[in-house]
Amino acid sequence: MGTEPKPDLRKGVLAGALGGLIASFAMNRFHSLFQKVESSSAVTQEDSTAKAASAVSQKIFQHELTPQEKKIAGPAMHYAFGASVASLYGAAVEVLPVLRTGWGLPFGVAVWLGAHVITVPALGLSEPVTKSTPRREAVEFGAHLVYGAVVESVRRCSERG
Repeated sequence: MGTEPKPDLRKGVLAGALGGLIASFAMNRFHSLFQKVESSSAVTQEDSTAKAASAVSQKIFQHELTPQEKKIAGPAMHYAFGASVASLYGAAVEVLPVLRTGWGLPFGVAVWLGAHVITVPALGLSEPVTKSTPRREAVEFGAHLVYGAVVESVRRCSERG
């Protein structure tokens, strides 16, 4: 019977953050594949990450973002959030290896529920999911499953290194 290696939180955080960056890119690609699923009204609404970036800029820097700045700050917010949440996941898996069960899919579901379904609408950064279409929400759910699986895949690859 082998012993489990000691948890390495630093390695977990770094592996998670790298996984989160790559997974955020994968989510963007997934969304691009299904862009036609979204109605034209959903496309014209400002993205929640751009809204979050605008709120941070106004509250912290007292600066209202221009449309061009939002095009940069929105994706930056998306990648920062994705890397941050995944770094916490990477650290948690170091302490509780059972969390890696399901190849990251439960993690993706947790992020979908915690961020997309609850927190983002509660902060007024998006409409509640009840005001969205089932197709749009299916795409969001799928994108978060991709996110979780990619985070876990990158994290596992880093274990071998």
